[in-house]
Amino acid sequence: MSPGILKLYKYVFCLFGLLATLPVTADGLKHEVYKLQGSETGKTVLIVGGIQGDEPGGFTAASILVTNYKITKGNVWVIPNLNFNSIVQSSRGINGDMNRKFRAINHSDPDYDAVEEVKRLIRNDQVDLVLNLHDGSGFYRKTYIDKYRNPYRWGQSIVIDQSYLEGSAFPGLEAMGKTVADKLNRRLTASDHQYNVKNTRTRAGNREMQKTLTYYAVKHKKAAFGLEASKSFATHERVFFHLNLIEEFFALAQIEYVRDFELAMPTLKHLIGSNLALSLYEKRIALHLDDVQSVIRYFPITRDGRVEFEANNPLLAVVKSKGHYKVKYGNRSIARLYPQFFDYDKSLETVSMIVDGQYQSIPIGSTVNIDRDFLVKKIDGYRVNVIGFVARKKSEDELRVSRKSMLKRFSLDKGHNVYRVEFYKDNKFSGMVLVQFRG
Repeated sequence: MSPGILKLYKYVFCLFGLLATLPVTADGLKHEVYKLQGSETGKTVLIVGGIQGDEPGGFTAASILVTNYKITKGNVWVIPNLNFNSIVQSSRGINGDMNRKFRAINHSDPDYDAVEEVKRLIRNDQVDLVLNLHDGSGFYRKTYIDKYRNPYRWGQSIVIDQSYLEGSAFPGLEAMGKTVADKLNRRLTASDHQYNVKNTRTRAGNREMQKTLTYYAVKHKKAAFGLEASKSFATHERVFFHLNLIEEFFALAQIEYVRDFELAMPTLKHLIGSNLALSLYEKRIALHLDDVQSVIRYFPITRDGRVEFEANNPLLAVVKSKGHYKVKYGNRSIARLYPQFFDYDKSLETVSMIVDGQYQSIPIGSTVNIDRDFLVKKIDGYRVNVIGFVARKKSEDELRVSRKSMLKRFSLDKGHNVYRVEFYKDNKFSGMVLVQFRG
């Protein structure tokens, strides 16, 4: 796992009442800007994913840049989840198309702050190149072949607003786009995989494209490209194309990097959605998501319904649905949490356990690996509840617990290896420890 994966990204999602839909509020899901800085100085590339929430190839590729790449020369600024609320709802834009708001936007528009922040980043003197990641319909081809392959489609294209941009760090937009396409096409054998440069000639009167992020960048003398992977491909295939394009642009901008995986479609299919984890309420609860059950019941939530979480991936979120909470990875639902509401007690920091015959002091929110069995030592003033273990005792401490003694339906994972050990003070929830049986 790379150092980037280990970083925790913090979010707060505030919920009011039992709303049937995902609320869009000022304190809802926020996008993040990740500045990946190399040890050697060089150009700066700004990469934006998720400006349209129904294009998972783009925002997933951007998130992989954050979690699985290390920049060694130059700087890469990444916004993987710009339109986060639209991403989790799989909507192009719950407040309208965000990529049509860069010419003008009203202060009352819910997207105002996000758009203005991106504008400031684009105008930053340090930024030399802007890449906006999209998934487009069909296959852009310069001549009409059929209804899916023609000049009016967007998929498999490198989009430019004009051929040349005087005063830019990279003025030859069309030449640069063709160089990237030619180099990539030599490695892409299938005809539908091939890329072409699409010039929208925005300045000449394309009013729709004059509203976009890339044209805003062009107006401020910043080289900008829209990178479009075809929606006809599966998400991991789109991510493959996006990352290949990005790496070719890195080469032209002399950005150097290392990644911790092989850039191949089968590898990406396995990588996407793996090694995902959440912690909630100041790390009092841990939740590993790789093999998580689709439904988790009696999940401790603060009485006000407020969910505070940290994630090891910028596309992870916990959002409110009808009667439960959804754990989302981008626009994919991973699990549903059916809540049990509690007041929270934060006085308990560590617990004592006998693990496979050895004493251990375990921080709240940790995961403990078990080979044979465990026992939770009594803590004065606290009650222990081993979820899935049946005992005729109010507090399930000082009891030896093995895998065989656990009811499988209460496991957190589909393999029936991970279980919750919860702690309470009076009627307040104090936190949990996960026990994971190995073998």
